[in-house]
Amino acid sequence: MPRQIIDRALLVRLAGLNLPAGQVVEGVLTGMHKSPHHGSSVEFAQHREYVPGDEIRHIDWKAFGRSDRYSIKQYEDETNLRAYLVVDTSGSMDYGRKGLPTKLEYGSQVAAAMAWMLLRQGDAAGLLTFGSKVGHYLPPRARADHFWRIAETLEGEPVGGATNAVGALQHIAEVAGRRSLIMLFSDCFDFDPKLAALARQLRRRRHRVAVFQVLDPDELEFPFNDLTLFEDMETAERLQADPRGMREEYIKEINAFCDTLRQDLLEGDVAYHRLLTSEPVERAVLRIIQGAK
Repeated sequence: MPRQIIDRALLVRLAGLNLPAGQVVEGVLTGMHKSPHHGSSVEFAQHREYVPGDEIRHIDWKAFGRSDRYSIKQYEDETNLRAYLVVDTSGSMDYGRKGLPTKLEYGSQVAAAMAWMLLRQGDAAGLLTFGSKVGHYLPPRARADHFWRIAETLEGEPVGGATNAVGALQHIAEVAGRRSLIMLFSDCFDFDPKLAALARQLRRRRHRVAVFQVLDPDELEFPFNDLTLFEDMETAERLQADPRGMREEYIKEINAFCDTLRQDLLEGDVAYHRLLTSEPVERAVLRIIQGAK
């Protein structure tokens, strides 16, 4: 049965936001050590019309004197952006606390909202799904109707298999052109240290990279009490254990893993966002695109 990820009311509210051009990307990349768009290494590309919310210091006053209209200078690195949404569909993403969406549903909803905002902003958005292997790939397109192809793919994509985020990023490295924005939505539960290293390598190639670690509250709180049979959702291995005797060590380990991943990414100028499925999707999306901490 296809999962429902499109909230049309949310899309309408997002469409009504009056955001400066580029705000979606800047919000996604909050936490990176960004360079200002000026200097001889960045070439001027074109003017665009000023919209409320743009910084006044970016107005081209010489152009205003000629045309009596406010306009903003755009540089090459700010135009024709291609964004790749890389979405994990492995077995572990199928977990969800009762009453909450699964991690795959939640990550897909946020990814779809990002695609919607990017396409409305005039950028191109594409999609790559992955589990143990690369799944479906939709090359970036700037057409508005491309959103529905992305949404349809996310709604129908099967879930299962191991997590191989490294393989997915390697595929993106082969197909992405320059000035690409790469957004990975995953629980990152392959625990592969090469993930952060590869994300940092993509950053050194001038791509802009953001990792969205999607987690269920149970994975951070470990709220189980009775003797429980735990099953690995990727390998089907089972282990019966007393959660009370392992909770403290488990929480210590999962926090250490998440903190190390975050630190390794940020040190390489790769943005990191933690997404908890208990946070309303709309709040998470607004927090990201508005650059809130």
